Parts: sequence; C-alpha cells; structure tokens
Amino acid sequence: MQKKYKLLLLSLLFDGVGMLSFVIPFVGEFSDVVWAPASAFLIYKMYKGTEGKVGSIVSFVEEAGLFGTDFLPTFTLTWIYKYVIKKDKTD
Repeated sequence: MQKKYKLLLLSLLFDGVGMLSFVIPFVGEFSDVVWAPASAFLIYKMYKGTEGKVGSIVSFVEEAGLFGTDFLPTFTLTWIYKYVIKKDKTD
C-alpha cells in the first residue's frame, strides 16, 4: 500500500477519535483538552512541511473548540489538500 493511502487511513482514524468527544456528554469536553495538543502533534508529524505546520495549528484550534468547529475532519481535509488539490506525487 502506498504511503499516501496509509496516511488517508490514519487520517480517517484520527478524525474518528476526534469525533468521539460528541459521544459521551461532559466527558467529551475533557477529552478535547487532551486530544487538541495530541492531534496537533500527530498532524505535524504526518504531514511534513507547510501542510503539517498549518494543519497542526488548525487542528489545535479546531479540537479546542474555540470557534465551534470541533466537527471538522481536519486530518482528512489536510490529506485532500495535499494529494487531491495540490496533487503531491512525492509519496
């Protein structure tokens, strides 16, 4: 399996983990406190370069729920940007 498809599967998995905060009321808010920095770190390591840097900032802000954006699939959107919109073929 190509690296880009492994990244897609991981992105879907991590977006799923981020969505778990909606499942359990009140526990979800606490889990976001832990998941926000973890997701920022993961996206930074998964997507090198500018995509990783910008993605980590967006992921942290999104998961922290500062603007009511906790539902966005940031990892998957970063993958789409890198491999569909930008058409990166290096991986």
